[in-house]
Amino acid sequence: MRLAWLILCALLVAGCPYPNHRHDLRLRSLPEDPAARDVAITQTLGVPLEPGNGVELVLNGRVFDVIEAEIRAARSSIHIASYIWRPGIPSDRLLIALRERRPGVQCRVLVDPLGSVNFEVVAPVLTDAGCEVRIYRPMQGTVTALDASRIRARMHRKLVIRDGEVGLTGGFGIWRSWLGNGDAPDAWRDTNVRVRGPAVRGMQLAFARNWQESGGDFLPPESFPQLTPAGDARACFVASTGHRFLSEASRMWLLSIASAKSRLWIANSYFLPTEAISDALIEKARQGVDVRVLVPGRHHDVGPVFAAQRASYARLLEGGVRIWEYELSMMHSKTLLADGLLSVVGSTNLDPLALNHTDEGSLMVEDPALAELLEASFEEDFTHSVEIHWQGWKRRGLLQKLGEQLPGLIGDFL
Repeated sequence: MRLAWLILCALLVAGCPYPNHRHDLRLRSLPEDPAARDVAITQTLGVPLEPGNGVELVLNGRVFDVIEAEIRAARSSIHIASYIWRPGIPSDRLLIALRERRPGVQCRVLVDPLGSVNFEVVAPVLTDAGCEVRIYRPMQGTVTALDASRIRARMHRKLVIRDGEVGLTGGFGIWRSWLGNGDAPDAWRDTNVRVRGPAVRGMQLAFARNWQESGGDFLPPESFPQLTPAGDARACFVASTGHRFLSEASRMWLLSIASAKSRLWIANSYFLPTEAISDALIEKARQGVDVRVLVPGRHHDVGPVFAAQRASYARLLEGGVRIWEYELSMMHSKTLLADGLLSVVGSTNLDPLALNHTDEGSLMVEDPALAELLEASFEEDFTHSVEIHWQGWKRRGLLQKLGEQLPGLIGDFL
């Protein structure tokens, strides 16, 4: 018994990767019957896919045109939550729009200090423009500096919500890396989505909860208006917060993978899948599903994570999963396309931080029109990517294989 306790304590101290335990959530497929499918989705995520949404894909630097337009269209409120807000051209554009917004429009801005370097330059300008500014879980203080769990538990969401009626989410940050078209090393490739309709309420609720934790007051009733149908898409916003064992982010990815019958395409910027997610991808490939994963290539912004990402390739490739590395710039999208129906677009990565520690959010959408646009976007990205083939990968050198030991070190820290 004493030996068992010693082993247990050693595992806890070492940061045993329990999310990869063999008894983690395992979903093979969703029911064929539409009603049963809806029940399966709701009981897994805790929120239903609601009808009546209008959705629009927003790629790359166009995101700043959309944010600026929503600020200028606001009649009652504009709410912005961003992991990254740094001084520069995108910030200046939004500051001008916020300063020139209609009289009486309430402005609330929430940023995470870890990603928002030099935000202290921006904050006074926002305040002068009449915006209420909050910092999520400030980093100051010796205790915080030594608290690794607090450092990991960040607000990684990207949200813009206008009048409680229109929402924008995706992988964007308010900084120069998101300018351009994702076709040059300093112009990141990213995907976002704008939505009108009932799904916006979930986005507003996610903002409200982070706002409250950051010292903000209750949002007023007008921030939650009655939302009338605005399109034909069924959608829900999957908000995830840190969870040691099974987060909503993990549930969302596993459920979305399980839904695929013929095609499953995933783009993810920090691809360090758990054992359960890798198993699910391989299972789909064995079922005959066209499983493809698009990840960053040589322009990855975090070298050790790139090495760890590549450590996942061997098992996936051998299991029939196809992998592409994007060649033009840092590929920062977090999207999924299942068959010609289900799309996922948001901030949620497939790494230990997003799956277990950070606050994330993604829009899950059932809409053939959006799926068709996302498919075209994937097809375009594949033309700018290099496919990694299993036969060639088996012949990689010793140094590269040694570099693939990094995931254990990174996983223990994350």
